[in-house]
Amino acid sequence: MRKDRRLENQMREVKITKDYIRDAEGSCLIEMGKTKVVCTATVEERVPPFLRNSRKGWVTAEYGMLPRSARQRIERERSRGRIYEIQRLIGRSLRSISNLSILDGYTIIIDCDVIQADGGTRTASVTGGFVAYYTACQYMIFEGLLERSPTHSLLAAISVGVVNGEPMLDLTYEEDSTADIDMNIVMTENLDIVELQGTGEKRPYTIDELTKLMNLAKVGIKKIIEEERAVLFRI
Repeated sequence: MRKDRRLENQMREVKITKDYIRDAEGSCLIEMGKTKVVCTATVEERVPPFLRNSRKGWVTAEYGMLPRSARQRIERERSRGRIYEIQRLIGRSLRSISNLSILDGYTIIIDCDVIQADGGTRTASVTGGFVAYYTACQYMIFEGLLERSPTHSLLAAISVGVVNGEPMLDLTYEEDSTADIDMNIVMTENLDIVELQGTGEKRPYTIDELTKLMNLAKVGIKKIIEEERAVLFRI
């Protein structure tokens, strides 16, 4: 039993509030336990210079943490290298399930702002970013900017790790900071892997441990996808 009384294979409560920001083309507040991230999508009629005349659009992301989203104040613009890496993860993940040709001439910018952090902020940002992105695509269809959605799969992300020798799903900050092995996994609704970031924080890990962690991640991804379906399709 963990400190928050969850079992090793049990996620924190997931709650997604769609259309959280009034003026954004797509938005949500995603809550995973005590971690809370506001995600917005902005549609702009332009593409980066490297895509001019390519007949393709673009999806990109920005990520940040409010100064008091954590227990101690975080300086603005701190740890730019880490922030860039997370931004690239979010953008790559969303592009992996997108037909950029359908977005021809448009860029969708996803902003993920952590307002409260307790572990799993980057994975929550991928999931919340997808909900905001999908919603913005539906907005573009409604406004006649697109004929169909560029997305061809739902997308979600979850953290797993080995803490005190036990494989665990959906790590809190305390668990993540003491983990022997730490992983962030992004998957499609069919459980195909988009990204796997796995680090032996204190020791190397085995193929058997990797398999156990992947199986735990599938449990979490299925749960999150169910929540996405309920929010996006009003099931």
